[in-house]
Amino acid sequence: MKPSVIHSAIIGRDVRPFAMDAAQVAALTMGDVADLRRIGIDIPARRVADMIAHMGIDGMAMDDNQALVTTASISNPIQFLQSWLPGLVEVMTAARVADELMGIMTVGKWEDEEVIQGVMEPVGEAVLYGDYTNIPLASWNLNYERRTVLRWEKGFQVGLLEEARSARVNVNSAAEKRNAAALSLEIMRNRVAFLGYNGGANRTYGMLNDPSLSAYVTVANPGSGTTWAVKTFLQITADIRSAMAALQAAGKGTINVKKAPIVLALALGVDQYLSVTSDFGISVQDWLTKTYPNVRVVAVPEFDAANGGANVFYLYAEKVTDGGTDGGNVWAQIVPAKFRALGTEKRAKGYLEDFSNALGGVMLKRPYAVVRRSGV
Repeated sequence: MKPSVIHSAIIGRDVRPFAMDAAQVAALTMGDVADLRRIGIDIPARRVADMIAHMGIDGMAMDDNQALVTTASISNPIQFLQSWLPGLVEVMTAARVADELMGIMTVGKWEDEEVIQGVMEPVGEAVLYGDYTNIPLASWNLNYERRTVLRWEKGFQVGLLEEARSARVNVNSAAEKRNAAALSLEIMRNRVAFLGYNGGANRTYGMLNDPSLSAYVTVANPGSGTTWAVKTFLQITADIRSAMAALQAAGKGTINVKKAPIVLALALGVDQYLSVTSDFGISVQDWLTKTYPNVRVVAVPEFDAANGGANVFYLYAEKVTDGGTDGGNVWAQIVPAKFRALGTEKRAKGYLEDFSNALGGVMLKRPYAVVRRSGV
């Protein structure tokens, strides 16, 4: 079967924030819309026109609101004695680092049911030659790894009175709700990337529960405990060195840990113990940078207490050159549609918008290239 077109595949090291301001949205052309689809953002031009039209409903412009004229009951009303700090403080959400760890692969379409990866294995072993012996024949074995695509949605509704009143406090209610909807979809994408989703018979896995992952190995306990909070420079570097050795051994020579791009993903806060120094003033981070110059350290909130209450770390190669024709990625975060505008609906008292995404979870393509440690 003909492989699906991969619209874009960005590795974790190259992931960057994407943002558009109002002027850029208003200036979108059909060519621009087509380019956005390559990174999983599907906003049909007619939807943009509908949004702009609905946002221009008569009576909703912020500059149409006039201050009420009332009789002051005191000589100095309190509103004239108030000072307002600029801007609004946004409520914090946890950092989302799935893209930084695994990159993002935009493949397939929003309506797809599954994403399939073929796995080819050569079969056969050479034997001693003989003039009259049977010829040993080589063959191959093909399997298919499946991931189920799940679609999520989030929308919002804005009423006429709501729009008018929010404008009075310099808040664009529609814009804030639209941002909240997009953020909600991104939070869900990040959650699925780590935890997957159990919907019964579906196969949608995350970085913490992909079925191809090896078991955790608890780091060494020198007597004071396993956590890096109580370990010395030599003990922490020994844990990292042990993981590097395991990664190199598992790769059977295909992973050169001194040269290959490698990710050390640590539970949030554990990365701070890379600042532990030796008796000679050398930190663990200094040692790591000098010994393994291509290692990239990422702090991951989802790795906190991930293994029965114990903090974990992953050490893995980002790419492996093993003869495969898929690009060599170790992890693939499968995202058929990162953001899709479903439509807008004009109502008598306001308007409604709805958005969606489509997620295939995560696929660990090369299990031997990932080492998991627990107890840090």
